[in-house]
Amino acid sequence: MEHAIRLKFGRAWKYRFYYALIIPGLLFFFIFSYVPMAGLLIAFKNVNPYMGLQGIIDSPWVGLTHIQRFINSYYFWNIIRNTVLISFYKLLFGFPLPIVLALLLNELRAKTFKKIVQSISYFPHFLSAVVMTGMIYAIFSAETGLFNVLLRQFGADPVFFLGDVRYFRSVLVASDIWQGVGWASIIYLAAISGVDPHLYEAATVDGAGKFKQAWHITLPGIMHIITLLLILQIGKVLDAGFEQIVLLYSPQVYQVADIIDTYVYREGIINLNYSYTAAIGFFKSFFSLILILGANYAAKRLGQSGIW
Repeated sequence: MEHAIRLKFGRAWKYRFYYALIIPGLLFFFIFSYVPMAGLLIAFKNVNPYMGLQGIIDSPWVGLTHIQRFINSYYFWNIIRNTVLISFYKLLFGFPLPIVLALLLNELRAKTFKKIVQSISYFPHFLSAVVMTGMIYAIFSAETGLFNVLLRQFGADPVFFLGDVRYFRSVLVASDIWQGVGWASIIYLAAISGVDPHLYEAATVDGAGKFKQAWHITLPGIMHIITLLLILQIGKVLDAGFEQIVLLYSPQVYQVADIIDTYVYREGIINLNYSYTAAIGFFKSFFSLILILGANYAAKRLGQSGIW
């Protein structure tokens, strides 16, 4: 036992500089993810925000009262439905597209054209949410939006895309996919580069075309990465994209756009109901954990590696 411990410490000391590289990452998560967990205390108390730290300590315990209040609230089912639906649409339409883009880029042999396509597809990722919102308004605004200007030119009536419950979710999901599809494809391109090229050579000799090679070699070769990212995406189902929605939505579309995070923003930041919104955050994190554990368990049962 002692000998094994010495070997482990000796190996750790040998690679001490490599271990030192992970210290900034560990500090980041410790400071910004684990230390704030102490604030979860207010979710089970009735805290007055004007009383400071002493108010948090002296406030009475209320248990799960705030979570029960949220579940029994008038907005609960509408908020949950909107959150799940928007995330589901983003997952359904947005998750496969980076895989398809990576497969297509992998088949390009003209390096210059490939770099141009990659640069164009990656560029939207680097736009801030505010800039992206401005672009969406410039395209879909009812008065001066490019799309509605073209509709008027053809004699059609303008459509208020951002203020109509029939179109808002579609604009939301499409813009999110456009912004993230190129950047997300990088991981799949990296995974594809690790597939054994001899498999493609053997498939070519056997007469398999590009489509069959992609279906029977490339996709199975990167399935572990697809599974891993899918599990992580399922774990974020209750995160429907706060920044994007809060910058685009308006009271006219609350019916289809109000999600957990926007409700928390209004109740916590605007109305100063800190304990109530902290309890909602705990509720959301708890079910996100259940989702990611369930997705990982399902992946294991289906023969995939999962996250752990």
